Amino acid sequence: MPMKLEPSQVKEKFGPLFSQRLLTIVDPVKNVAEIIETCAVRGTIEWDAVNRCRAGGLIEWCGVEGTTMIMRARLGEQRANFGPADAEMGGQALEGVTIDGDTVRTKWAGTGGAGLGIAACLTQAPGVLYADYPSENDLKVGGAHTNRVEIVTPRYEKVTIGVDDTDNKEGGATWVTALKASKIAATLPGVQSLNLRLIQLCPRSPNKTTNCVASAITFAVKPDAYDALIKSVVGTVKAENRSDDPGIAVYRGIGIPPALRDFGWEIKRRLVTMEEVNRNAAENGVEFIDILGPQAGRIGALASVALSEERTDAAALYMDKALPLIRS
Repeated sequence: MPMKLEPSQVKEKFGPLFSQRLLTIVDPVKNVAEIIETCAVRGTIEWDAVNRCRAGGLIEWCGVEGTTMIMRARLGEQRANFGPADAEMGGQALEGVTIDGDTVRTKWAGTGGAGLGIAACLTQAPGVLYADYPSENDLKVGGAHTNRVEIVTPRYEKVTIGVDDTDNKEGGATWVTALKASKIAATLPGVQSLNLRLIQLCPRSPNKTTNCVASAITFAVKPDAYDALIKSVVGTVKAENRSDDPGIAVYRGIGIPPALRDFGWEIKRRLVTMEEVNRNAAENGVEFIDILGPQAGRIGALASVALSEERTDAAALYMDKALPLIRS
């Protein structure tokens, strides 16, 4: 008999466990989802990432940052079949991601301790609305049991905003302005801040203040909260700006287009023209918001969007001698 439990009921049944967040972001145009899961420790997240990627199915890739796992997956359904013949598939799998109005339904399967992880732990994570268990047997966790569960969460979209040239020689720092904008926007209903990345640009730029660094801030946003998010970020940048050349760039969707990412690396490597910047933005769905008219800040703002999914390389100089010493 199917059973439906809210997180508080799961916690009452199994006791408080360790999942700290489950967030589902979807992009129906690209037929892709980004699922963000945070646990109390890194080890469990690393083990889950390995097992889910080994199981294949809907997963395209997983990334681990601290105690958080980011999963990129296709929309749809693909059932895993655990058992002796499928031992190499791994003990945990994502079997489905479907959009249901203003919610997202994700289907999970696991065996043994991995089954306990999805049936008793993930189902009580902040962000979960409720969980549907196909049968009472799916509530028998651990040991040699196999468990399946469908978890329902709010629907979010992904928004990436690049900011540059908000300081001057007398004071200010763009990363501080961007981080303030991120923190303030995250207080809005339907908005969750995901990350801030610092993007080191070509240091030969004639328009730089000192370090020539732009910032990218990313958000998970409920569709009806998008306008409020943009208004908030633009308002903070306007209030904090000290420059004559500020730039704001906005990209909606999961996954940076490869052509845009490649151009981001070009901006790190060499000086580019405004014509190149405007053309690449238009071709890749990036919108500029000019608070003082079209300015040089567009260059760094676009670069920070383009490289917002990169890691330490984005914060480094082109061919930086520091990179071989950094373990990511």
